[in-house]
Amino acid sequence: MPALPVFCLRPRDLRRGAALTLAFCAAVGAGVCTGSWAPGRGDGAGSSTVLAIRTGSPAGSATGVVTGSGAPADRDAVARAAAQAAAEGKSGKQAAEDVVSRSGDRWGMVYDQSEYEAFSDELDGRWTGVGLWAVRTRDDHIAIDRVQPGGPADRAGLRGGDRLLSVDGQGVTGLRVAEVVALLRGAAGTPVVLKLTRDGADLTETVRREELRAEPVTVREIPGGITVIKVASFTRGSGDRVRAAVRAAPPGGGFMLDLRGNTGGLVTEAVTAASAFLDGGLVATYDVRGDQRALYATPGGDTARPLVALIDGGTMSAAELVTGALQDRGRAVAVGTRTFGKGSVQMPTELPDGSVAELTVGTYRTPGGRSPDGGGIAPDLTAADRTEERARAVLSGLGVGR
Repeated sequence: MPALPVFCLRPRDLRRGAALTLAFCAAVGAGVCTGSWAPGRGDGAGSSTVLAIRTGSPAGSATGVVTGSGAPADRDAVARAAAQAAAEGKSGKQAAEDVVSRSGDRWGMVYDQSEYEAFSDELDGRWTGVGLWAVRTRDDHIAIDRVQPGGPADRAGLRGGDRLLSVDGQGVTGLRVAEVVALLRGAAGTPVVLKLTRDGADLTETVRREELRAEPVTVREIPGGITVIKVASFTRGSGDRVRAAVRAAPPGGGFMLDLRGNTGGLVTEAVTAASAFLDGGLVATYDVRGDQRALYATPGGDTARPLVALIDGGTMSAAELVTGALQDRGRAVAVGTRTFGKGSVQMPTELPDGSVAELTVGTYRTPGGRSPDGGGIAPDLTAADRTEERARAVLSGLGVGR
């Protein structure tokens, strides 16, 4: 599914007519895999709206080519088009997609109910699929960005750079990534036949879908008293795992918060993770059709031990929010390369046929007033390679390991 939706309703909430869920997203219309993204609970200051940043699946999304001006689509126009199509016995989802496409809303996307249903489990870091990340190339092909180690695609010998030609006999060239993801999905244990091309040679592989899981947070200790906390995505529980890792770290050391390749996730988890290194205060502001709101850290985080945040071009949305907060608050030195640049906010509208259109409604900003949208966040120290080595040097200069 093109990677990344936004202001969202949970699938179950769509059926029950519950309140809207707010979400920021990273790369809609970009790339995704056999996973997805979905919103969760959050806490916008002074608002009863549930807030979540949802940018991609923990093991299913990768950025691809995004086109469009970024201008928001008109919510009423999308709803009218869908309603008219439904009244005529046509696809409301398709009609909505046409309006969103013509609007130039760079991050706007339309999802059917089954797509939302498939996404909900990924909030817990689990999903059913073949374990590959797909991305749409500039010439409208579908390529594998990477595969999950040990997953079905990995065991079948698939690898990043392979171009996907068909899924169970259906050609995928020119399809949206969302449509390809729908083809790859299915019940655990069922086979899917993938036709690919690699270095000019065609190959066919039959892969069985499996229940997959991803560990969003991993922790390791490296020489010098440094604790490296790698956050692959902000799925449910990841924020508390970051806080637990900080509390368990040896005294007198320092931290590397590795956000490289983090496509985002739930805003509550992102704020909780930032809170591990802050003693309260502002994490980000955001607007929804001009209505200004704010997110605050929980008091009591570690503000004493030195911290370096590792970032790159795969650091998106919720991960950019965390980076910007720690940077602007003077809490972390960011080392790596400029982040992806996704800072817009989308809101869902349920359509007559049960599909959902998620349209851009605003942007979020760091505590210093910066918007990462479009330009990303620049590191304090640029390091295209040997990033961890450069980060260790920074921590050493801050007194860690001496």
